[in-house]
Amino acid sequence: DEEWPEAEKAEKLARGAALKWASGVFYCPEKLEGLGQYRSRETQRNSSIQSRLKSTVQSYLEGVSAGLEQLRSAAQEVQSVCQDLGAARWALLDSADRFQGLQQMRALMAEHVQLASVVQVLPQLFSVHEVFSHTLQLLRGQHLLEAHAELMMMEHLRDDILSQLHLRGLSGAQATVLSYFGGLQELNESLAKQLWDIVGSGLRLVREDPVLFVTAVRIIEREEKRDDALLLEATFLPPGRPKGWRQKFYHVLQETITGARFHAASMDTEGPGLARHLAALQKDIVSELRVVKDLMVQCVPAHYNILSLCTVTYHRALTSHLQDMLREDLDKQALFLLLEWALRVYHSPQMMGHPDLLPEVDVSALGPLMSPELVDQTERKYVVKVKASMLEWMQRTLEVEFKEWFREEEPETDHQGFFQSALPVIVMQMLNENIQVASLITESLQQKVYNMALEELEAFLGRLREALVQCGKEHQKDRTIPKYYVSYLLAMLNNNLALSSSVSSLHPDAARREVPTSLRAALDRTQKKACQLLLEELLLDLQPLYLQLPSRKWLSGSQLVSSMCEVIDKYAKDFSRVRKPVFMLLLTESELLVVSQYLRALMQKKMVCKSEEERGQLCDRLLQDATQLRELFCGLGLDQSQQCLEAVFALRELICLKDPALLSLEVLGFITKYPDVSDEHVTTLLDLRGDVSKEVRHMVLEMMAQHPQVLPESYRPIFSTILIPAPELPFCLRKGKCA
Repeated sequence: DEEWPEAEKAEKLARGAALKWASGVFYCPEKLEGLGQYRSRETQRNSSIQSRLKSTVQSYLEGVSAGLEQLRSAAQEVQSVCQDLGAARWALLDSADRFQGLQQMRALMAEHVQLASVVQVLPQLFSVHEVFSHTLQLLRGQHLLEAHAELMMMEHLRDDILSQLHLRGLSGAQATVLSYFGGLQELNESLAKQLWDIVGSGLRLVREDPVLFVTAVRIIEREEKRDDALLLEATFLPPGRPKGWRQKFYHVLQETITGARFHAASMDTEGPGLARHLAALQKDIVSELRVVKDLMVQCVPAHYNILSLCTVTYHRALTSHLQDMLREDLDKQALFLLLEWALRVYHSPQMMGHPDLLPEVDVSALGPLMSPELVDQTERKYVVKVKASMLEWMQRTLEVEFKEWFREEEPETDHQGFFQSALPVIVMQMLNENIQVASLITESLQQKVYNMALEELEAFLGRLREALVQCGKEHQKDRTIPKYYVSYLLAMLNNNLALSSSVSSLHPDAARREVPTSLRAALDRTQKKACQLLLEELLLDLQPLYLQLPSRKWLSGSQLVSSMCEVIDKYAKDFSRVRKPVFMLLLTESELLVVSQYLRALMQKKMVCKSEEERGQLCDRLLQDATQLRELFCGLGLDQSQQCLEAVFALRELICLKDPALLSLEVLGFITKYPDVSDEHVTTLLDLRGDVSKEVRHMVLEMMAQHPQVLPESYRPIFSTILIPAPELPFCLRKGKCA
């Protein structure tokens, strides 16, 4: 039990399972009747299991017995072999003395073999210098195959001798052999020079004399096989090996391709010179690749992949060549030519996509000729150059434009009679041409030029406004210069409107033709500046008339407003030479200017009504003037709802009020309608009446303080532009003579 604890455990588990089964089967008394059947069945089952166990154990015992018998037989055979080996060892030891005599015979035999070899090569050794001379003559006569055959024969002879000396450890004698065969080096160099000259002229020779080129390739392949054989033996490598002439062939061919035509120093990088250079490159490369594809491929082994080698060489050489040229300070035309050539021409059917080169020549797997970073850098350089050129042209256009202002004739008109000049056409044509030219290269360049063009147009509008201001200052000094100042301002407004309407057409994408906010603001500022100068000119002509307001003469019925209407009508006729949107703007601003200047004149404290009769006269005059001005502007096309003259009618109601005690309510309605009216404005208007007491004035101002007004967003300020003159301070010192 101590040796087999698992057996004891298994027996306990079996007994437990049997008891559990028996207790479950014989739990009921009626099942005890089948006890005999269960006993006989289990007895049969145990007998079957025991017989199978005995059979299995018997088979294992038989196998163990056979194995022991085989081990016993093997041990006997090993003992017999050991005895035979011992006997053979003693026999060899007894015969050792007899082999000593054979050693001397072996040495004599080796010496005999060496002497026999030397005797065989003696004729060749004696003829070495003669062969050298003959080989040199063959090389001079360009009999390359025969010369190479003799050269290889001499090299074999030398290498065999050097190999034998190396195997016998006679390194000291190698120098003598190398000295004796010293002419081989000169012959090798002469042959190599001719080979590389032939390879360098390969593109020409395959068309004129392919035999010479094929001969050179055959010699190179012979040398490559010799190199491979020596490297494979790996016992002795003769001097000058491996020659590596196949790699030298590749190198010479590549050097020939990347020769003088790819040196930027030898070419003109400006103007037509660069265009001619690129056209020559395109023509030569296509021509030479066709020669390689049609002729050279047939002259070299297939594993040379000569067409792929030449294609890669041209591609890399062009990449380097373009980089060298782009390091120079090129003008915009040169930058455009390089971008167009690298991104468009190079892959086109006129060059690397030529039908004669496809499908064998495929540069798509070699990467771009210019990296994306280099393309972006070059595009930025191009944009800078275009920007400088555009700035120069725009400045010149601006100078020519304002030079025309001082002519003794009006600006030109279009078919509808509107004033105009060539400025918007020139500017837009310049911008559009540069954008369209950029579209021939890449979309990114087109977008860069488009963004730059809008920036330059915005800057141009700024310079245009400065020029307008400067011209306006000059005109203020002498209003006769320029003679047609107003007409050219109107032409400038039409020009600005033309620029505003056509600038959206510059966008490359027709679906996204939106004008940037900053440019739209610049166009609006230019329009406002021109309108401001026109209104200042109108004001200069109206100012002498406004200086006569208000006055007793004006109250008595002068033709002052009629004169104003004549001036306004004259300017309105001039304004009709601009297109309708700007014309209506000018008309609206003119009406606002007339009203604000009219109100400003009334508030200059020049007159105070002394009686109710004068107030009546003032009310009548205000009514007549406002009505006359309203009829004028309505006749010019300005709707009554767009006019500001209603402020004059409202002011008249304030002055015509009979009872001053009701002024608070009237003023409240007035400031509600015109929230930009200040206390000073109301005070001045009350002074104009001449009958307002201090108590009523205080009550009105207190009412205004209790009802502060907020300007609506759509409100057009009228009174906020009117400044009230400060009251004169009393002189506090007594008048007297100075001491």
